[in-house]
Amino acid sequence: MESQLALIEQSFNSRYSCHVREALDELPDSFTITDPSICGHPIVYASRGFLKMCGYSREEVIGQNGRIFQGPGTDRRSVMEIREAIREERTIQLNLLNYRKDGTPFWMLFHMNPIFSKEDGTAIHFLAVQVPLSGRGRRRGRRSHDSGTEDVIFGSCRKEVCFDSLLEVGRVLEHNNSVLDSEDSAGVVDIEETCEANELEKRRAASAIKNILSVLTHYSELTGRLVCGKRGCCNGTSPLGSSVAISLGRIKQSFVLTDMHLPDMPIVYASDAFLKLTGYSRHEVLGRNCRFLSGMDTDPSTLFHIKESIRAERPCTVRILNYRKDGSSFWNLLHISPVRSASGKNAYFVGVQMEEGGCRNQGGGGLSTEMRHRSTVGAVRVALRTLSMGSGSSKVE
Repeated sequence: MESQLALIEQSFNSRYSCHVREALDELPDSFTITDPSICGHPIVYASRGFLKMCGYSREEVIGQNGRIFQGPGTDRRSVMEIREAIREERTIQLNLLNYRKDGTPFWMLFHMNPIFSKEDGTAIHFLAVQVPLSGRGRRRGRRSHDSGTEDVIFGSCRKEVCFDSLLEVGRVLEHNNSVLDSEDSAGVVDIEETCEANELEKRRAASAIKNILSVLTHYSELTGRLVCGKRGCCNGTSPLGSSVAISLGRIKQSFVLTDMHLPDMPIVYASDAFLKLTGYSRHEVLGRNCRFLSGMDTDPSTLFHIKESIRAERPCTVRILNYRKDGSSFWNLLHISPVRSASGKNAYFVGVQMEEGGCRNQGGGGLSTEMRHRSTVGAVRVALRTLSMGSGSSKVE
């Protein structure tokens, strides 16, 4: 628990200046900020307006997932739509029935917007604004006197958003219906029908998002680690989602990923080991072609061999003289390999780097250089399957 709280604290401290929380506390809006890179996608900030609306203390909310505010009347489809928007890192606005700490339901307009790092285009936070709705839906059913029934439904609803397959969700819904049917003699849980947001409430949500993003942008400028509300405004933007970047981040080997569909085949992902090996920071690498590692003594024939392999869409392994940011040179045992889609077309090229003479220090458990090259490429392909499945595109091979 202490380690997660430390990550939550770091989530803000590493991105914004120390006064950002004070500035956010001055805003009148109801909103939360969550971090998808921390296990469980927890809330890392909750505004005073949000805490007042829900009846929770800040200590009860920070570190929790947003599903703690859902209950028996929360629409399952809306929950899945929010989950899909998070996975696809896009904005979503919908009407949602949530529950206060005392169990009373309330309708709100839920407007969520991803916050991107301007450095590498990754989604670092999700900002969710909640505007309470003035209209009320009609009630149906009777309040159940059996608290056990309500506990079953609450538990199923909250577990549902953790499932990874629609089949499992369907089973939960079927179970919920059977519980309601079996408890009919004791009464059903009181649920409100849909309540729609009006144009004024929609404008309030959009205005709140704009104001909060303005504060976050300002306080990120003070640290030099800028954020923005749209991926298109990021320099060296990576088309990879945050979930894919997290999976790639678990691979300890030095490697880069280049996009075959973009002009000049730029780097769209660089591992931490690659940055350590070359001395460059991530924002200095993303969006550039790999040839910036070459120098005056790099053999042109080796570069030509790499170029021909890429043109022919085939793997190759070479020994090439590369240069670090500080100008020092090193012999790079480089392996490049295409990552193909099921249609047979290249999606990316993986470039795996190993410094000659320093291989022992890079780990590998006694594997040969060839096997370590292949295992890294295989690990990258596995990580990229998240991207292909999430976007509905062909399976990556």
